[in-house]
Amino acid sequence: MRALISVSDKTGIVAFAKELIGLGVDIVSTGGTYNTLKNEGISVIGISEVTGFPECLDGRVKTLHPAIHAGLLNIRANAEHQKQMEELGLSNIDIVVVNLYPFKQTILKEGVTLEEAIENIDIGGPTMLRSAAKNNQDVAVIVDPQDYEIVLQELKADQEVSKETKFYLAAKVFEHTANYDSMIASYLRAQRGDYSLPEKLTMTFEKVQDMRYGENPHQKAAFYKEVGKTKGTLANAKQLNGKELSYNNINDANGALELLKEFNEPTVVAVKHANPCGVGSSDTIFEAYQKAYKADPVSIFGGIVVANRKIDLKTAEEMVKIFLEIIIAPEYDEEALKVFETKKNLRVLQLDDIDYVDKFAMDMKKVGGGLIVQGKDTELLNEEDIKTVTNRKPSEKEMQDLIFAWKLVKHVKSNGIALAKDGQSVGMGGGQTNRIWATNQAIEHGNEFLGEEGVKGSVMASDAFFPYDDCVQAAVKAGVTAIIQPGGSIRDEDSIKVCNENNIAMIFTGMRHFKH
Repeated sequence: MRALISVSDKTGIVAFAKELIGLGVDIVSTGGTYNTLKNEGISVIGISEVTGFPECLDGRVKTLHPAIHAGLLNIRANAEHQKQMEELGLSNIDIVVVNLYPFKQTILKEGVTLEEAIENIDIGGPTMLRSAAKNNQDVAVIVDPQDYEIVLQELKADQEVSKETKFYLAAKVFEHTANYDSMIASYLRAQRGDYSLPEKLTMTFEKVQDMRYGENPHQKAAFYKEVGKTKGTLANAKQLNGKELSYNNINDANGALELLKEFNEPTVVAVKHANPCGVGSSDTIFEAYQKAYKADPVSIFGGIVVANRKIDLKTAEEMVKIFLEIIIAPEYDEEALKVFETKKNLRVLQLDDIDYVDKFAMDMKKVGGGLIVQGKDTELLNEEDIKTVTNRKPSEKEMQDLIFAWKLVKHVKSNGIALAKDGQSVGMGGGQTNRIWATNQAIEHGNEFLGEEGVKGSVMASDAFFPYDDCVQAAVKAGVTAIIQPGGSIRDEDSIKVCNENNIAMIFTGMRHFKH
């Protein structure tokens, strides 16, 4: 029996090779792997001894030779194949152990050049893997060091690897090479600056963890990260405290982070069931948290809180007064972490580059039989498109509140309405089947939690135009002073008229923000 070993990841390879030698397996190897095994005193046959041809072109050509691929691809039960092998003086290769040039590790290095990346595109490795995997009824092929043990166990017990195991290993090979090629294709597209929607879309993700269950206990779930696209995302977060994240935790936290990225000033976002329930901006993160909490002290219970500034001791002590599922921030004071450690189940995550926005990211949803893909909604508005459509223009203070509310409503499920005042969310209504329900919901919540004043003096944002004037009429009764919306309804004039009659300022953005 003969094994061919050529690995860039040498984890466990020396011990594995020694076990193979002990089982009477001859080992053929190449380049750095050959030297590693030789230096450990392991008897190794150089690849050139098999091919009768030297490694050349700086090692670019080593295994691309009929003596190798015939040894992999010949069908042992095919008499004609065996006759040709004998006539050509070629030997079988029964075990292949190959993992590929570290392309991923190379492109993730700071300052890597295109030339370096291309030099780390493996050619001979994938070719050997595919040959061996195609002929899996006769060849055992290993790409993952974790599979060394199962192969050794079967060789020791039965002097061969079972067909079932060979088939499992072969399937793993094609997953591995597909992942590898997809990484290369994605990298080269990015290097070309090509962010169009391609005719064929192939992406690669790597499992971060299995989860206890999905959205509900009867659903299986796992978390995967996108290779090279994790900056400023939950996949790049470091967990400092608490139990592992669940499917719903990750989904909800992602929504909270997307909203947080709209703000530059110290801001806290609270989310419950993927919907923002409280948002506050202020001069300090403590004041921002207080605003977010007071906006909806009921819904924040058991929710997720994200902040774009360091969490200090004072803020931490305030946060632990209620039950929170997750807290995410770019930094924490040591004293703050000690406070959080008193809550053993509280998940505390540190996320560098929490404000980073990937302008070229894709937004995807799996649907039955396919995938719908769009560019992420990274724009807020175009200032040149903003126009005041009422007799009264918003004051400078109202304009600040309107932009704040516009940031909020962009991340509220459609139909969405957001009310804001003084850098604080006042009320939000989202996911309703008509806009007046969303408006009434936002007003009701604001009046419930913000005392006598309630939503009076706040501004309103709508993610899409008003089809009727009923939402504006409700805003008038609630004491709203200014409105921001995309405009574009055939009944815009009805809403404008109500605003003018009640001295409400209204601006059109010309840009909507549906979020379904």
